[in-house]
Amino acid sequence: MNRRKRILTPVVLLAALVAVAGCKKKEAAPPAAATAPTATAAMPTAQLTITPDTISAGDQAQLSWHTTNATTVSIDGIGEVPSSGVKTVTPTASTTYHLVARGEGGSADATAHVTVNAPPAVSVPTNTMTAEQEFEANVQPIFFDYDSYDIRSDAQATLAKDASYLVSHPNIKIVIGGYCDERGSDEYNLALGQNRADAAKNALVTAGVAASRIRVISYGKEKPFCTESTEACWQQNRRAGFSVDQ
Repeated sequence: MNRRKRILTPVVLLAALVAVAGCKKKEAAPPAAATAPTATAAMPTAQLTITPDTISAGDQAQLSWHTTNATTVSIDGIGEVPSSGVKTVTPTASTTYHLVARGEGGSADATAHVTVNAPPAVSVPTNTMTAEQEFEANVQPIFFDYDSYDIRSDAQATLAKDASYLVSHPNIKIVIGGYCDERGSDEYNLALGQNRADAAKNALVTAGVAASRIRVISYGKEKPFCTESTEACWQQNRRAGFSVDQ
């Protein structure tokens, strides 16, 4: 009996140890280290404007642009440019400018349009007048008071225009005729007509027309422009007239 107890006692102790070991709570595994989230690159932005947006051919306009988050920026027709800037352009035709901004986050683009108006057509008038008609249109006669060869104020303005045309046409030579109304003798009117022609010549020479281009002649009352015996008619006949010297 004692021997049996000696055998069972170690067996019971061993079983108790095994049971205790089996009941021990397992330790939790340490948590896995947290993984940092991957940073997302920002998308680029782009703005492009042109001022003014309507010009005439030959005029200038100003391009302005601004971008963010871009590593390269380019404009079609211009090439690579800074991320922001201003550039003066002179387009010869209507143009749409296209900007592209590229970065790690992608790309963005912007456009700006300028309208270029063609210059107005210059109409060249067709001169259908003969040389004589053109001369008569630009070199006008002057008129005098009764029994006088003094240059009146209205005649001075006319002579200034006459001289301007003659100076700009240096190859034209002229004849100045002195005329009078019907009153007075033939001899008196011939002398008065000569004085009137000389007075007109002197005024043109003073204004810059070479004296060698001018010939004077007096017609007195021999070649009237009007034949009525009225003051209005007489005034038409008191003149210094101009014609091309053939």
